[in-house]
Amino acid sequence: MRCGNVFARVAAYLVLSGMALVFLIPVAMMVSGSLKPDHLVLPEAGRLANVVPAKPTLDNYRDVFARVPFARYMANSIFITGTIVFCGLLVNSLAGYALSRLHWRGRKAVLTGVIALIILPLEAIAVPLFYEVTLFGWRNTYLVQIVPFIANAFSVYLFYTFFLELPEELEEAARIDGARPMRIFFSIVVPNSQPVFAAVAILTSLTQWGSFLWPLMVTHSESVRPLPLGIALFYTLPPLQWGDIFAFGVMMVLPVLAVFLLFQRWFVQGVASTGMKG
Repeated sequence: MRCGNVFARVAAYLVLSGMALVFLIPVAMMVSGSLKPDHLVLPEAGRLANVVPAKPTLDNYRDVFARVPFARYMANSIFITGTIVFCGLLVNSLAGYALSRLHWRGRKAVLTGVIALIILPLEAIAVPLFYEVTLFGWRNTYLVQIVPFIANAFSVYLFYTFFLELPEELEEAARIDGARPMRIFFSIVVPNSQPVFAAVAILTSLTQWGSFLWPLMVTHSESVRPLPLGIALFYTLPPLQWGDIFAFGVMMVLPVLAVFLLFQRWFVQGVASTGMKG
């Protein structure tokens, strides 16, 4: 029995290691290509170039900053994503708390609507949403890239399911002492909900950092252009230099990777607590 458990564990680690390699190899090739001269980046004469660059160079990174306003794109993405995450955590957590703890008329109907909205993709509402923001005069602004994505049905549902599992004793004690719902939420619920806040923050960051369709529809100037749209336009700039494109990609991925590594422990706890693992 013990040998069987060891064999199953080894097999599981081998499978997981193989899956990790599948995802890590493209990243390694991107990093490697960003450090090579352009003529060595792509396969030559039917064979793959060496994965590890013989003479690493940072010329590709310097080229990116010389050819496009990369710092501006990065600042735009950080501002847009950061604002959506911060405002979204506040709005969606309050909505999740109201649905899970407060009793008010129409609560079940609203919860049903939230669940139904989870399956609605952006592409289904992109055209009417585009028409609406045009009427507001928001096109080619930060507002048009931020406001429509602050409230998120999936985030509300994650907060709702997490708050349902929190013990109510502390809240009841605070309520007996005369604390109002907002005081209870910020003083008791939020400090005990770090995992779900981290999980929602990371998922929102990943989604918004890579958003492409909506910025493509509503922006047309470099002053508000985010990184995903920037790299798409950078690809079309002559001459086509793959080393520069890979360098752009590496610098685009690093902030998201840093956020995930910083909050991965809370993210795993939040995933387990909200039932996403199933």
